[in-house]
Amino acid sequence: MVPRVQLPPEIQLAQRLAGNEQVTRDRAVRKLRKYIIARTQRAAGGFTHDELLKVWKGLFYCMWMQDKPLLQEELGRTISQLIHAFQTTEAQRLFIQTFWQTMNREWPGIDRLRLDKYYMLMRMVLNESLKALKTRGWDERHMEQLLELLTTEILHPDSQAPNGVKSHFLEIFLEELARVGADELTADQNLKFIDPFCRVAARTKDALVLHRITRGIFEAIVEQAPFAIEDLMKETGAEEAEEDEEQDEGEPFKKLLGKPPKGSCGAEAGEEQAEDDDDSAGTALQFDYEAVANRLFEMASQQDTPSQNRKRLYKVIRKLQDLAEGIFPEDDIPEKAYRSLQEGRRERKPKKRLARSRLRNTTGSGGQEDLCADLSSGPERTRRGVTADATEQPRGQGRRGARKRQRRPRAGARARGTGCREPETKKKQTRKSEK
Repeated sequence: MVPRVQLPPEIQLAQRLAGNEQVTRDRAVRKLRKYIIARTQRAAGGFTHDELLKVWKGLFYCMWMQDKPLLQEELGRTISQLIHAFQTTEAQRLFIQTFWQTMNREWPGIDRLRLDKYYMLMRMVLNESLKALKTRGWDERHMEQLLELLTTEILHPDSQAPNGVKSHFLEIFLEELARVGADELTADQNLKFIDPFCRVAARTKDALVLHRITRGIFEAIVEQAPFAIEDLMKETGAEEAEEDEEQDEGEPFKKLLGKPPKGSCGAEAGEEQAEDDDDSAGTALQFDYEAVANRLFEMASQQDTPSQNRKRLYKVIRKLQDLAEGIFPEDDIPEKAYRSLQEGRRERKPKKRLARSRLRNTTGSGGQEDLCADLSSGPERTRRGVTADATEQPRGQGRRGARKRQRRPRAGARARGTGCREPETKKKQTRKSEK
């Protein structure tokens, strides 16, 4: 007998991850996590690019086989958190790279019923990638490597990424960055995060990528500007309040009053308010709008920038410059739209009343009774109108049915009517006979 060939562990795990039974798939995910930790802890360990592609293919079909939204969300969170099982940054980067390559390869085969679960998986993997960067203190070198990886695999013309992957990535990037690092990131760090998008927007020849970058990145920054300023004012107000509390002389009196007991309504309301404040804080990223406008202008003003890209980016630059000066363009839009809507309604109302006013002017006070009588007569008025107006109306107007073709008299023929005009030849003959 031929000895049985033992498959590599990556292929075995991939086959179990794509199994039909959920119990088999869950066990395979747990074993994969332990296998990743054990292999990356060794000095000579680590995964190759092909091995991780096989692992991701199994994880892709593990998500494919999962039903029910809550279970899909739990599985997506478990898969995305495998990034933290890798002990080295190079292995983490390779794991993220192979994920986006797998999505680019398998995207055309996803049906519309399964799109939502993979949209969610992409969002979770991006979120965990940014969290891994956060654990390293937002190191500039690791930040540049991650941004270069994402730009190369998704936005580069040679990446062969489908439009669905590009569009969804550009929609969720700022949202996930705000969720992970809005409390810690400064305006200079946020400028470094959006710098690759400035370069791609200035050089790309894909109209879809240009539209998604301007809409999902730059215009999103403009729309979030009021919330970012509000968060900044809250932070400064909180710092001033803390300083005032430290210098306040009435602290002993507050201590005498004490806090309400845990089970009381006041304590519960205070806890809920504190939780709401924690959730609402840090939702918007802070940007130096003048620096963003200058960087975008530097890339858009180059000679190799297409004219279409330059025009689109210059519009965004004007909005950012207005924000740097304290002008919010969004505040004028609702007023203008409301005014135009009201003017349109006011113009339409007199047009409807013109016909009634003209009828009143023409009929007058005494004619209103005649008008009512005519309206009340109904069918009699219509019959009279048809017989009386038939001769007065011009041909083809006011008549119903097919038109009757009228015969024209021939030249030289006698006119039989009493009031018809005779030809000129007959008139000349009668004149000669009279002479």
